[in-house]
Amino acid sequence: MKNMTRQDRQMLEAMPKDELLALFFLHVRNLWRVDGLYFLGIEKKFGTEAATEIDTNCWKIMGKIEANDLKALLGIQQNSISSFMYALRHTSWALDHPNKEVEVSEKNGVFRVVKCHTQLTRIRKGLDVFPCKNVRFTYLKAFAEEFDPRFEVRCRICPPSERPANIWCEWEFRMKNAK
Repeated sequence: MKNMTRQDRQMLEAMPKDELLALFFLHVRNLWRVDGLYFLGIEKKFGTEAATEIDTNCWKIMGKIEANDLKALLGIQQNSISSFMYALRHTSWALDHPNKEVEVSEKNGVFRVVKCHTQLTRIRKGLDVFPCKNVRFTYLKAFAEEFDPRFEVRCRICPPSERPANIWCEWEFRMKNAK
């Protein structure tokens, strides 16, 4: 592995698997903590609209980077809904949601966030629910199109749109022009 010293590799290889996974998820969580802290700082200084615009642009770029990196890392050669959903489940966004549901069929895939700890944290801090639809849609669209330009994403549920109490957001992925 490039970008890793021999000593770091040995240190990580010596860790028990459960501890290594805990470390991995700690760093995934930290990525999202930094994202949230940056967002809150921008929001406080410049307002929600400016913070959302910056966040949207960052996640659009991240979607493209993650799609390319995951296809290479996971050795994905065939572009199907199944392989797309497999890659999507390996994103930092998907891994950061412990309360999710994933459905995969031959024609489409669905990713559903049942409990969103980002939104629940905002509520706990006395902040409004963040209207994350545009940010997340832009990220997922960039990820899907970079994975395969024939894929599209459709938002079924996401704030600020109305949602049932048991779902925060729900996204459908399919080939363009598929019925």
